Amino acid sequence: MGGTRPRRAGMVGPLEPHGLRFATELARRGYTPSSVELHVRLAAHLSAWLDREDLGPGDLAPDVVERYFAARRAAGCASHRTSASLRPLLACLRSVGVAPEPAGSVAGGGPVEALLERYRRYLQVERCLVSVTIEGYVCRVRPFVERRVVGTELRLESLTAGDVVAFVLAERPRRSRGSVKLTVTALRSLLRFLHVDGALDEPLTRAVPSVAHWRLAGLPQPLEQGEVNRLLASCRLDTEVGRRDFAILKLLARLGLRAGEVARLRLEDIDWRAGEIRIHGKGGRQDRLPLPADIGEAVAKYLRAGRPRDAIGRCVFVRAIAPREPLTPRAVTKVVIRAGARAGVGQVAAHRLRHTAATDMLRAGASLPEIGQVLRHQQISTTAIYAKVDREPLRELARPWPGGAA
Repeated sequence: MGGTRPRRAGMVGPLEPHGLRFATELARRGYTPSSVELHVRLAAHLSAWLDREDLGPGDLAPDVVERYFAARRAAGCASHRTSASLRPLLACLRSVGVAPEPAGSVAGGGPVEALLERYRRYLQVERCLVSVTIEGYVCRVRPFVERRVVGTELRLESLTAGDVVAFVLAERPRRSRGSVKLTVTALRSLLRFLHVDGALDEPLTRAVPSVAHWRLAGLPQPLEQGEVNRLLASCRLDTEVGRRDFAILKLLARLGLRAGEVARLRLEDIDWRAGEIRIHGKGGRQDRLPLPADIGEAVAKYLRAGRPRDAIGRCVFVRAIAPREPLTPRAVTKVVIRAGARAGVGQVAAHRLRHTAATDMLRAGASLPEIGQVLRHQQISTTAIYAKVDREPLRELARPWPGGAA
């Protein structure tokens, strides 16, 4: 903030002792002075409301937060009308232990959270899953567990196969086939845990219905080279965001990285002397790939004149606006979606660029094992789907249609 002492916007009430710390933390995380002032003013408004309601920061549970925003909306406030506006303040207050933890934490979470925390430990210790997979499983089974709450108790002893089937059937209309498959996998895992944990006499895993799926039934939908060029050309290289997005698109389209692998890329993962890049893949797997000169140049330009100096952490790609935190896999996918809209290519997901990289390698003469090595597939059967896009060899294998021309 240019050396200026952060203002507390005339804060009164129970949050006053934390106003200066909050403003300083916002400035440290890269918020502009005007943004800092807006957030501090909101904190001051909340502090005054808490004072009138005879409440303190320890009372800022979700229901109290919603009461506050309902009062703001009723008073006709035109901005900061939802709880998302308080995330930076609540994070600051929780960091010093004066505000309650969110509902997803163990403390004070009730029987549902206690069970899910034991399930987390089971997945981590017994199944050796990584944290992102564990949280994905927990998120998908949470609605199933919450349905078993009666009053203040979690009733699992009366769980039947019919309850399991009913849950899956209720989820099916609201989700894609792939999403339902993941939910079914997580549900089987939970039921095995409940049996091991002693909550169920029988694991009930056989009660979980399967989702129809034919492996390799689909066909990759790669972009044409002209479309990839239009995506890249849509990035303004005279801006920080443009240089960042250009480097991301290069990594996705040329090396076939996943969105999560781009998001997890750290500064120390790039070996400039050796011309290699270390990839943090699925299941904690790490691989080293050659770093082509054009990709290295794009990343280097972003690091020199694009990555904010006050970026938080060691990840290569970070948010362009405060807080300057690492990009999430979802944010990387949004980079591709925005580029597709600018280039007139349509809605393009990040994984489609992975298909594009594989298809380009195939057309350049690479074998399926070589492609699988670059894409870091654990099984050659996963790479086999790209054989479908090599149409000329397939035509040689095709037999004439009986009774007519092929």
